Amino acid sequence: MGRVGAGDTAREAATGSLLLLLLLLLARPPPAAASNSKESEAGLVSEHFSQAPQKLSFYSWYGSTRLFHFRVPPDTVLLRWLLHVSQGGPSCTDVEITVHFRYGAPPVINPLGTSFPDHTLSHASFHIRALLSTMLLDNTSVNISHPAPGDWFLVAHLPPSSQKIQVKGFVPTCAYIFQPDMLVMRVVEVSTLEPDVPLQQTLLSYPSYLKIFVPEYTQELRLELQGCVSSVSPGCPVRLTVGATTLPRNFQRVLTCTGLAPSCHLLLSSPPWGRWLQVTFESLAEPHVTVGFTAKATFTVCKPWSVTVHHLIQNNPNQTYNTSAIQLSQSAVHRDLGRSSREDSGPFCLLNYPVLREDTDVVSVHFQPLNGAFVLVHSSMPSVMQLRLDTGMDSGGSFIIVLRTNKTEVTNGTLVAACVNAASPFLSFNTSLNCTTAFFQGYPMFLSASSHMANLIIPYPETDNWYLSLQLVCPESPEDCEQAVVRVETILYLVPCLNDCGPYGQCLLLRRYGYVYAGCSCKAGWRGWSCTDNSTAQTVAQQRAAALLLTLSNLMFLAPIAISLHRSFLVEASVYFYTMFFSTFYHACDQPGEAVLCILSYDTLQYCDFLGSGASTWVTILCMARLKTILKQVLLVLGTLVIAMSLQMDRRGIWNLMGPCVFAFVIMASMWIYRCGHRGQCYPTSWQRWVFYLLPGISMASVGIAMYTSMMTSDNYYYTHSIWHILLAGSAAFLLPPREEKAGSWTCLQKFPCHYQICRNDRDELYTVT
Repeated sequence: MGRVGAGDTAREAATGSLLLLLLLLLARPPPAAASNSKESEAGLVSEHFSQAPQKLSFYSWYGSTRLFHFRVPPDTVLLRWLLHVSQGGPSCTDVEITVHFRYGAPPVINPLGTSFPDHTLSHASFHIRALLSTMLLDNTSVNISHPAPGDWFLVAHLPPSSQKIQVKGFVPTCAYIFQPDMLVMRVVEVSTLEPDVPLQQTLLSYPSYLKIFVPEYTQELRLELQGCVSSVSPGCPVRLTVGATTLPRNFQRVLTCTGLAPSCHLLLSSPPWGRWLQVTFESLAEPHVTVGFTAKATFTVCKPWSVTVHHLIQNNPNQTYNTSAIQLSQSAVHRDLGRSSREDSGPFCLLNYPVLREDTDVVSVHFQPLNGAFVLVHSSMPSVMQLRLDTGMDSGGSFIIVLRTNKTEVTNGTLVAACVNAASPFLSFNTSLNCTTAFFQGYPMFLSASSHMANLIIPYPETDNWYLSLQLVCPESPEDCEQAVVRVETILYLVPCLNDCGPYGQCLLLRRYGYVYAGCSCKAGWRGWSCTDNSTAQTVAQQRAAALLLTLSNLMFLAPIAISLHRSFLVEASVYFYTMFFSTFYHACDQPGEAVLCILSYDTLQYCDFLGSGASTWVTILCMARLKTILKQVLLVLGTLVIAMSLQMDRRGIWNLMGPCVFAFVIMASMWIYRCGHRGQCYPTSWQRWVFYLLPGISMASVGIAMYTSMMTSDNYYYTHSIWHILLAGSAAFLLPPREEKAGSWTCLQKFPCHYQICRNDRDELYTVT
């Protein structure tokens, strides 16, 4: 069983890297001959990537996961993740570890089984689960053939956390350390397949790797194998794999040419625009059998019509939307489309609406067409908007798409169909409405006479160019759409969290190195991706009752304040009042939803509340020690400063707060033992003091500490923490010592005509002028 340590972690990583490299080399097909063995070795290179290990946490929200971000280089043919796990601590158990994988953006996960907001995409993530003992015995690995180049994300976490509130540092915990290593093998010698240029290929035992660049506005790609012959048998035993593997959904296209015909082809509609496409040819024949063929790629390219550049800016130079401008632009588009179609043999395939991208904040982007918020939708061809989410920093938020139209523009027989796709737009509205392109399953949206608004929320969108394509269709009567034009208002924006997680959640920005993403931390029993699942939520009455319990329970501090004033403990009374004030308003600010009141920032109120709790315990124990006044005042100031410093270092650490209090208890015990030895009897001397004050106070403090450290859960926090307030204040009231016998009120000894008074404190025997 492993233990946490820098040396052990480094040795494990080095050993795993060597084993991984050896496994990859052994996993490659055996060479057919010594001559092409050297060529094979020279054509593949391996690269190793790793990241610093992270400590796993039990899952409660997305911020409790551990994110790892890798970049896969181009021309990679094999990717292998090796998952290292180690443990350290006395209380380790055989827990289950879950690791999620996704290409292009962080995985969208739902370990708690909560509901997502309406109109939100929630595809199940690709993940593996393994017990800690299993991962410690052998190296768990995940293999992916022909992975897509670019960003890949891993998210790891432990099972959902229990409702118990753990006090940091009070009990020993187990540290589960997770570290993934990524090893890739990529091809150095990749042939380029040019359009309409046949490329001769010969397969023996190793695959042949090609790539072809797909330009923008490619409507269709045809890959064809011609003249395919085998050295020993008729037919074409070749398998053609196009595209790269992505997770959680994989859209690789595979064509197996096993028939007797010497040719076969693969047709790809709307392939990814502006990128290289991987093509792999593999022989299905027996070893030492040669297969020869000619590969050819043919593009069908259409012409875009950029509406805004030619007309909308001229008609509306201030880029303000009005009806006359839209009508003028509409007529100009129809006129020029007709003229251009007659003058040029190539048809237009889409209406291109240029889009303005405005970055407003971190993971916050607003998209708007250059002509305003409206898009003209025709029946002859789709209207397309390109939405650039390809900066690498746009995948950590939620992409929101809202489409609206006027009630009078969409009749009963017409339908506005829209598709949201990544990499390339959907253009085949006349044949299908499934929004499927060559390598992506798009997301459909519809506007009709009964539904004038459509919403779509994409959490963590993939890093890519996204496209919104719209077209007017008439399923029942196509002739009704020939002259119809519908104005559609588009609201497109990227935000960190949907609706800022609502009134019962808090949107928090998370960071892994330079990558920023967002997540919702929910309160008051609300759950879900955007804190919209109210299956376990508290009612408004329960929230108000909880707020009243947590705030009004602090009024118990009025008892030690009154006793301190009566016994002339002015410093102690001031500290108790400070604790009561800030604890009350901290818990009033800590409430979710409607029952919330913040007089200062949340962080300031929390710090003051923790400081008051520690200072109250400190001054109470020092007061029980019966120290000389000067020494007592020095210790009061020094102890408060030390508590303030320790809270600044770690506000949640229990020993940063209890350490000074334990030191104060040692001082008190030492003084009591000294008095017992000096007087020859137990101190305090009165049995009534022990029975009616000390024992009840110690009992209340013990019960309060036990409740605070081991009994609080998320469900019972409101009344258990309120009881903690009462026990803390009550114990202070019981434990405060009585007024010393010589201590009296401040009495004036003499008055002067100049109105100065000389006063004496009999206990301190000091004279002062006031």
